[in-house]
Amino acid sequence: LADFFRKTYGPTGAFNAEPFEGNRSWVGARPELRAIGYDSKGIAAHLGLLRRFIKVGAVDLLVAELGLYGVRPDLEGLGIARSIHVMSPVLHELGVPFGFGTVRHALRNHLERFGRHGLMTVVSGVCVRSTHPQVHLHLSATRVEDVLVVVMPIARP
Repeated sequence: LADFFRKTYGPTGAFNAEPFEGNRSWVGARPELRAIGYDSKGIAAHLGLLRRFIKVGAVDLLVAELGLYGVRPDLEGLGIARSIHVMSPVLHELGVPFGFGTVRHALRNHLERFGRHGLMTVVSGVCVRSTHPQVHLHLSATRVEDVLVVVMPIARP
């Protein structure tokens, strides 16, 4: 998995592949669950899931954070992103009201194409504060980012 992430995230900048040096296959925390797609060439796609609380205003909200999303570069554009549907029954079993994730603005068109089927809402203009201790030791453990927020309704609209 670490090799898959280095090859998938590396083209977006060496900095993005850095957390996967060695055999590490996670960034801030190990996923609770993973969906891994394979084909004859090996790992084709990956999506990780971790239950956590996020603070929205003054409210702590349980979500399934979806992350570590990747599709092998030779398969991009083939509709593999729609395979996220395989996670839907698992998300319902976990009892979380929402799936949540953040992505960089460069993925807006990709996500909006996927979201047009009503599977998710993409929200911009939200600053997200997060902590990532021990990921990039030369950076502050707390950071604030202007990213796209992805919300997937699961148990609540």
